[in-house]
Amino acid sequence: MKLMDLLIRLPQPLQTKLAQLYLNQELKKKVRVTLRGTEHLREVKRPCIFVANHLSNIDGVLISRLLKESFDPYFVAGIKLSCDPFTNLFKSLLKTINIKPNSADLESMRSILNTLKQGHSIMIFPEGTRSRSASMNEAKKGILLMARLSGAPIVPIGLMGTEKVMPINDAGKMNEERLLKGEVTLQVGPAFTLLPKAPGEAKHDYEDRALRDLMEHIARLVAEPYRGVYATASSKDRS
Repeated sequence: MKLMDLLIRLPQPLQTKLAQLYLNQELKKKVRVTLRGTEHLREVKRPCIFVANHLSNIDGVLISRLLKESFDPYFVAGIKLSCDPFTNLFKSLLKTINIKPNSADLESMRSILNTLKQGHSIMIFPEGTRSRSASMNEAKKGILLMARLSGAPIVPIGLMGTEKVMPINDAGKMNEERLLKGEVTLQVGPAFTLLPKAPGEAKHDYEDRALRDLMEHIARLVAEPYRGVYATASSKDRS
């Protein structure tokens, strides 16, 4: 029996503790992590909303390791991840708020806004799912409502290389995904706020413009092949 298969059969508290120990060991042994732009974290007002591109099931774990000591954010995650033993194991390592993707999930939105109101930061992948091409896909508009109603600053994070150290299984079998040797980069950008709506601007036009601006803050932090539909973003914020 594979180790991951054994872990998911254990009681939740023991499962989480052993999974964390195992993952820390595997990451130390196999993955070289380069952090850039972390000086921007010292300037961020709390609470804030972290946003990042999404490439792999290991993304959340690596971002948590980066942010846990100073921010320890809640991760906004699709409720379907709880239904799969493998992804639920990863979720147990993070503080999460469940959402129902592609629906008017008002209960989850209230939970997110209350979390921010209580002074806790959140982390969300605006694309809503991992990119199978490793390049950025169109983001969902839910992030706009969170940012507008909370008024919280937004902090972009660009991920590169995670799609290689834990590739998406071609057959969609997440329990068969494994951590491989490789290098990853996490780049943090300066905090920013949601663009204001121009006088007389149509709601649809404003949302498209604001969402593109938000995602281009992430795209500027990654190499051109990762930018996908946000390929026109300037590289001025990369170092």
